[in-house]
Amino acid sequence: MPTVEGLELRYALEVLPPGRLPFRRWRWELWHGPRMVAAGWRVSERDAGRALCSHASAFAHRFFGLPSPKRPDAGGADLRPGVVRRLALGPITCLLVPRGLESA
Repeated sequence: MPTVEGLELRYALEVLPPGRLPFRRWRWELWHGPRMVAAGWRVSERDAGRALCSHASAFAHRFFGLPSPKRPDAGGADLRPGVVRRLALGPITCLLVPRGLESA
């Protein structure tokens, strides 16, 4: 099966300031160019990174017209804020780049 490469997605992953809820929350955003394609929050940094990778997988499959997996694979490892990460998503390979980091 051929591999599709070249998709670059931007992300933002940050801790939210304390609010009415008595626990720490992590906000994540997934961007394709100027368009936000997904956003949300999770209780832990690890879960937020996994959600980000999962939504990136689903978006990448839809973008190339491939059937989205029933449960997108999160890629196996955690995504830390500020790290560039290459995701191999079956026949698709995409790059997750922190938002605000300029391309060279």
